[in-house]
Amino acid sequence: MTVLAFTVPGEPVAKGRPRFTRTGFAYPDKKTDKYENLVRLAYVEAYPDRKPAEGPIAVTLRAYFPPLKSWSNKKKTAALSDNLPKTTKPDLDNLVKVLDGLNKIAWVDDAQIYSIEAWKGYSERPRMEILIFLEEDADGNS
Repeated sequence: MTVLAFTVPGEPVAKGRPRFTRTGFAYPDKKTDKYENLVRLAYVEAYPDRKPAEGPIAVTLRAYFPPLKSWSNKKKTAALSDNLPKTTKPDLDNLVKVLDGLNKIAWVDDAQIYSIEAWKGYSERPRMEILIFLEEDADGNS
């Protein structure tokens, strides 16, 4: 098994609802498009010469958000030291959808993903950490 790990700097952005033209053409909102490009860039910088994987894939995603400025120092310290899970927006399932940005870059198609483990919490350094676990095929390729 091969493990690819990379970090997307900055506050994670969840995938937004698609926008539509008057003719019914759907397109991603600008914030989503920009963040998916950042995810792609972070992957390509970490693995510049890697071809898209063709086998089964498992993904672990950890999204870290800054603590709220309105929180007391006590609450902020507790959140940072105890790995307090974030139970407010954005929704975790929408954070996972930004992995669409890795289609044809890290893997051929996201249908190859058979397992996703995701978590969101707090950190002074907002970021998204992504681990990609590539199963090897019968020829030893991942």
